Amino acid sequence: MSELPITEADLHALVDGYLPEGRRTEVEAYLAERPEEASRVAAYRAHRAQMRDHYAAVLAEPVPERLAQAARPRARLRGVAAACAWLSVGIVLGAAGGWQLHAWRPSVPPQAESPALVKRAAVAHAVYAPEVRHPVEVGADQEAHLAAWLSKRLGAQVRPAHLDAVGLSLVGGRLLPGDTGPVAQFMYESPQRGRVTLYVRVRGPDQRETAFRYSQEGSVRVFYWIDRGFGYAVSSADLGKDDLLKIANAVYAQLNP
Repeated sequence: MSELPITEADLHALVDGYLPEGRRTEVEAYLAERPEEASRVAAYRAHRAQMRDHYAAVLAEPVPERLAQAARPRARLRGVAAACAWLSVGIVLGAAGGWQLHAWRPSVPPQAESPALVKRAAVAHAVYAPEVRHPVEVGADQEAHLAAWLSKRLGAQVRPAHLDAVGLSLVGGRLLPGDTGPVAQFMYESPQRGRVTLYVRVRGPDQRETAFRYSQEGSVRVFYWIDRGFGYAVSSADLGKDDLLKIANAVYAQLNP
């Protein structure tokens, strides 16, 4: 056995079939001794298969006539278009490896597309809420440090809301990339281990002040609003719309008095 530790990259490479034979044997032996990790890898594989089935039709779609006409003078453009199509599908499938919980399908038609704030908040919730060992970067036991660190990175004062009154305790938070810069995600948990996330963005292209709005991306429900230069999104895949609204109201009362 190699002395190299088994990493998350190794697990994803195993799912994607990219591990060399020797390393694959080591990773499989590692999983055989750790049922919890093996179950997580099985979930990766199942989700990858779902995403492959969902997007398989993309590869069979005909090239639009206007693009075909543009490509005819130079046949090599066909190869470039095909490579781009495969690359797009590869990106989708690669991202799916880390989404353990939900097969992602937009819940609204293109003409009613959700703003970037909602989409990114919902994706971040779907990625991190199922995590058992590493749901946050900084835990609730270091709340002061967490708030100071995220405030420095976002360039504005941010802090988590305290939601004990609605049955949620702070798990911690993390820094995430947003569409225009860094954003913060705070995670909360109920006694039944249902999780709720609060996504906070400082600036954005759709940063006009709004009242509460509701959206759903896949199985993730989101209440969002924009106030005083901040965008907020409260997300959950476990709670119904009414319960999530109560939580969003509690957040608003503390962060937007």
